[in-house]
Amino acid sequence: MATPAFEEIADTFEFLEDWEDRYRHVIDMGKSMPPLEDAFRVPATKVDGCASQVWLLPEIEGQGPSATFQFRGASDAMIVSGLIAVLRALYNDVAVADVLRIDAPAELARLGLNDHLSAQRSNGLRAMVERIRLLAAEAAGA
Repeated sequence: MATPAFEEIADTFEFLEDWEDRYRHVIDMGKSMPPLEDAFRVPATKVDGCASQVWLLPEIEGQGPSATFQFRGASDAMIVSGLIAVLRALYNDVAVADVLRIDAPAELARLGLNDHLSAQRSNGLRAMVERIRLLAAEAAGA
């Protein structure tokens, strides 16, 4: 159920066999994200459970379960910014009801991230996914 943007990342990961190259690619993705203005780096958008500072700002278009989910985000760590970019590819432009159906652990496992992130980074990634699911559930009225 992955988006075309996420499938593109999966294809790139298959092409890049070396994990150093994959890390660089993830970091570059984070660098290319639109910046999140300081005005949105507030406690209400901060994700708890991350070792790094992480902010996720939902941008929902429409109302109810068919509303389109999007978010912007930022982190003070380059690799975490890249992980936000990966999650944007997985979730952006998906109906809020469908966000809840995405099996993020399975999709992310396709990239091999579970085996190559530290325990702290893995916990932070799970916290970001949980926050995204919560935001989508609120927007869907669930």
